[in-house]
Amino acid sequence: MLCGGVCFAQSERKSVRRGNRQFKKEKYAEAEIDYKKALVADSTSVTADYNLANNYYRQENYGEADRYYKAGIDSLAKGTHGADAFHNMGNSLLKQRNWQGAIEAYKNALRRHPDDQETKANLAYAQKMLENEQQNGGGGGNNDQNQDQNQDQNQDQQNQDQNNDQNDQNQDQNQDQNKDQNDQNKDQNNDQNQDQQDQNKDQQQQQGQQPNITPQAAQQMLQAIQAQEDKTQDKVKKEKAAKLKSKQKEKNW
Repeated sequence: MLCGGVCFAQSERKSVRRGNRQFKKEKYAEAEIDYKKALVADSTSVTADYNLANNYYRQENYGEADRYYKAGIDSLAKGTHGADAFHNMGNSLLKQRNWQGAIEAYKNALRRHPDDQETKANLAYAQKMLENEQQNGGGGGNNDQNQDQNQDQNQDQQNQDQNNDQNDQNQDQNQDQNKDQNDQNKDQNNDQNQDQQDQNKDQQQQQGQQPNITPQAAQQMLQAIQAQEDKTQDKVKKEKAAKLKSKQKEKNW
């Protein structure tokens, strides 16, 4: 019987130490197995209960953490780790929004360690939350849940507003770019049309730059041409007459 008890005690301590090593490595699933093995070896192991509760707390499984804290709290309260046990239990209850339970746990921790500033701060926070709950009609849990839902809805609405603002900004930017491009194309087309119109106008002006002759000037020009023609005919006649006269003289010889 004595040997069996010693063997079980050794197995319990060995499993606890192995669990502690896994806990320090943040291998909480492995640590949980080792602590439970220690409780199988010794169901009254306060150390295994306490360490398993801390392990559940790290995994944010606050319901299980609270259960194992309570399992060993009577024995722990009498030892040197009583303040730590009540402090950790208060934290677990705080996570579960059990303000009154957390307040009692923190008070028990301060009775054993009155100068613990962290426990004092947590106690003040739990008392403030309980006061807010009472002022809101005692529906603290529902109010907190509603507040969380409202915060989620507000965040969703904020995200939606941001998306809408971004879409509006993109749409305005695209519209401005399209407008600028259209204006640029319009100005370019207007410039090209104006240049073509100016070119056509210049060509028309060049084609239409013929001297304007009045009837009097035309008559004078015709008279001058006719006079020149008459002068030329008289010259030709005189030359013919001279040649003829020259021939006649030659016959006389």
